[in-house]
Amino acid sequence: FKWGKKMNSWARAEKAKTKAQKSRNRSLSTRYGQITEQFFPFMPCYPYDSKEFRMLGSPIDGVQFEDDKVILIEFKTAGSGLSKRQRKIKKLIDRGKVAFEVYRAS
Repeated sequence: FKWGKKMNSWARAEKAKTKAQKSRNRSLSTRYGQITEQFFPFMPCYPYDSKEFRMLGSPIDGVQFEDDKVILIEFKTAGSGLSKRQRKIKKLIDRGKVAFEVYRAS
């Protein structure tokens, strides 16, 4: 009976350690992604002129300005995918729901 309680207690402690480690790993992965996206436009694999890239950060990483088009860019590392909000933005763009508006301060 005492042994069973000790095993239960040990198992809970191990589960908590595992959960904490997974949380740390996710946090490190997120930080790695955030750091990488800051430098990605300067990497040799980036297909555009990095001087024409502007970082936004959220909800998408940035905007690339080309002579013949404007491209919204999202950098991803490893197997990460688009967030729900990013998927919605992509769908809006795919449907042509993009506008250019000018507002003037009087």
